[in-house]
Amino acid sequence: MSERAARKETANVVWSGSWVAERLGVELVGNGKPEGDGELRELLGLALRRNPKRAHLLVSNVLGKHVPQRPSVVYGAGFELGLSVRALLGEAEARRAVVLGYAETATGLGHAVADGLGVVPYLHSTRRPVEGVARAGGFEESHSHATSHLLLPEDPALLARGSGAPLVLVDDEFSTGNTVLNTIRALHELYPRDRYVIVALVDMRSAADRERLTGFAAEIGARVDLVARGTGTVRLPDGVLEKGQALVAAHESEREHARAGAAGPGSPCTRVELEWPAGVPDGGRHGFTSAHRETLESALPAMAARIAGALGGEARRILVLGFEELMYAPLRLGTALEEHTDAEVRYSTTTRSPVLAVNDPGYAIRSRLVFPAHDNPADGPGVRYAYNVADAGFDAVVVVVDSAADTPELHAPGGLLAELAAHTSHVLLAVVPSYVPPSSAPSTASERQEPPMLSEPLRGPAFSSYAPEEVGWLLQDLSDTELEAPTEEREEAIQSGGAHYAESLPVEYQPSAEYQDLFKAALDLSAARIARAVGTVTETVLAERTPRPVLVSLARAGTPVGVLMRRWAQHRHGLDLPHYAVSIVRGRGIDANALRWLAAHHDPADVVFVDGWTGKGAITRELAAALEEFDGFDPEIAVLADPGGCVRTYGTREDFLIPSACLNSTVSGLISRTVLRSDLVGPHDFHGAKFYRELAEADVSGDFLDIVAAHFDQVVEAVDAEVKELLTADRAPTWEGWAAVERISEDYGIHDVNLVKPGVGETTRVLLRRVPWKILAKRGAGADLEHIRLLAEQRGVPVEEVDGLPYTCVGLIHPKYTRGATGADGKAVASQ
Repeated sequence: MSERAARKETANVVWSGSWVAERLGVELVGNGKPEGDGELRELLGLALRRNPKRAHLLVSNVLGKHVPQRPSVVYGAGFELGLSVRALLGEAEARRAVVLGYAETATGLGHAVADGLGVVPYLHSTRRPVEGVARAGGFEESHSHATSHLLLPEDPALLARGSGAPLVLVDDEFSTGNTVLNTIRALHELYPRDRYVIVALVDMRSAADRERLTGFAAEIGARVDLVARGTGTVRLPDGVLEKGQALVAAHESEREHARAGAAGPGSPCTRVELEWPAGVPDGGRHGFTSAHRETLESALPAMAARIAGALGGEARRILVLGFEELMYAPLRLGTALEEHTDAEVRYSTTTRSPVLAVNDPGYAIRSRLVFPAHDNPADGPGVRYAYNVADAGFDAVVVVVDSAADTPELHAPGGLLAELAAHTSHVLLAVVPSYVPPSSAPSTASERQEPPMLSEPLRGPAFSSYAPEEVGWLLQDLSDTELEAPTEEREEAIQSGGAHYAESLPVEYQPSAEYQDLFKAALDLSAARIARAVGTVTETVLAERTPRPVLVSLARAGTPVGVLMRRWAQHRHGLDLPHYAVSIVRGRGIDANALRWLAAHHDPADVVFVDGWTGKGAITRELAAALEEFDGFDPEIAVLADPGGCVRTYGTREDFLIPSACLNSTVSGLISRTVLRSDLVGPHDFHGAKFYRELAEADVSGDFLDIVAAHFDQVVEAVDAEVKELLTADRAPTWEGWAAVERISEDYGIHDVNLVKPGVGETTRVLLRRVPWKILAKRGAGADLEHIRLLAEQRGVPVEEVDGLPYTCVGLIHPKYTRGATGADGKAVASQ
């Protein structure tokens, strides 16, 4: 958008500073030119804030912080300032410069200035300390509500780049010049240089302030130039601070009274995977080079296309909303989206700055959303704001945050996403990976910064058939790797000690038409029973474990259960719970990198591990042992069914057919078992899995979820009654199942509990992907075993009915298996 077009858009409208000017007598005075006052009013409005040092706030119309503006206008304003700096310095000096932007308001502006300047490195100050990154400096911002600025470049030599190289400092406005003086004074002691260039959208210093900067430059023996788009001063009458504070107090009281109960439930948030380019930082907190910029530029069109595709074609007015210091990434996504769609695109970001909102056309801040901080800030919990978003007519809001800020607080009731959902029909979340220099990786799992080399969770439809918001897979995609081996070969290798079961995959079972019909019948029969167990385990978690659980399912059997628990929490309580799937391997433990990722993004105390069912409790014990090395995680698993008496948090202890156990990938989002093999999984990799896209026609993952969830309303009363009883009951694990397995192992001469798989779910697994020897069935077991009998018949496995079995059935893997122990057709033989 051209400058002329921007002026035309704002012509003949009420100046957004008139409300404050009329009540407080504040004046904006131009640079002495006849058109000076008008140019300033195009650039700035006025608002009031609760601040003991300054009552008024200059609100920029082109910064993209408080006032939504076209991304191209915001980016163009900074880029043009960069061109001006280049012209001032000359090409040779410009190429040697370093650009430093101020947090939080000028991080994106500084980026844009660096882009306009050319192939120069960029760094912005930050208020987010990062473990392991040494401070290269810091300074104070005297009038701000949050004063301390840190300088944390990945390359310690960045600020020392050439003693004669110009340092370009970028802020949105210069009101007194104090911040600039503080910065130059602090840096000049450490990295003295001959030239500084100060860049701002507006220079509003008084004559005395200008003289002070001139004297300071002479004092340090350096040249200090200034480049600004607009210049002028602010005239403040006597007593303006007290009057402003009284106005704020009066209107804040009115606003809070009017706001109470105003916001209602909105549309749910959906997630889009950006596929952010590897190696490109999320911003300039640790430095941003011209090489990073070039890589990002080439990736922007594809990322914009993904956003547009996720939005669909109905939204005609779209806001791209950035997050505090994260301004450049959402800004550039916004400029790319402008090129990709005919819709009107606007851009702004959330902020720490508390500003009064007044719904008047002569006031710069018309509306305000208030929500809790969601990035675990160093200064502790606090409130954050989004201005001019509510009731602004946006059909969709694209929220862009870094992964360190993708926390339960973001998704919680009253959090940013919920607040936005009450004011727009479509909230889309895009997460940019938080960049941490590799040399500064946190040394403990409890740190909230992301460890190096760990990618973001995989999500559907790129990985799995689940919707992207249903689950994030903390796995690596091995879909293009040949991992399947015939069942008999795998069994012989596993039992001979030649291979671990997680080093290969069984050939995916393809159910016959008869078996598929049996699955559908079983689902119809047990859907309400499953829904009741889902509700019971979810309500128990919410009541006893944490009110803001982060569900972490054990892939893959736990994943459908995790999705259903997430759906219950959303349906019953309006909670949008994070849900991830991780790998755990018997004998090898849980994926340690997945735990580190979780600890970097969530409070470990909120993590609730989820599985489908317990058998003899081997995975329960495996998880407890694995978590001994990680602080803060609760090792107790929440399961749908606990027939083995291994856990305290469960939906039922009955051993009945869970239909998701009947099938493999086709009821689990088309994802394979997890794989852990040293030549495929490195020290900084997640465990692997495959996405069986080719099985899409047979996929019933969504049907299973929808059919069970359709019964949620009818089981609410039963769930409430059951949970009330459970919360006062003795649910201590009895480990009854483990004792039974040990007994069966000895009675049948197996002498290896790992070859005894108790319960309907585990028995089904034996028949689908191991070499079964025989099935023990509780005498008189009915419909829950129909699919077991069918599978056993297909594989020639005898079913033996027994008395006194604590499970509905138990599957026995062929002991001391070799391929010679079966017939040529691979069918099992009776006990020798």
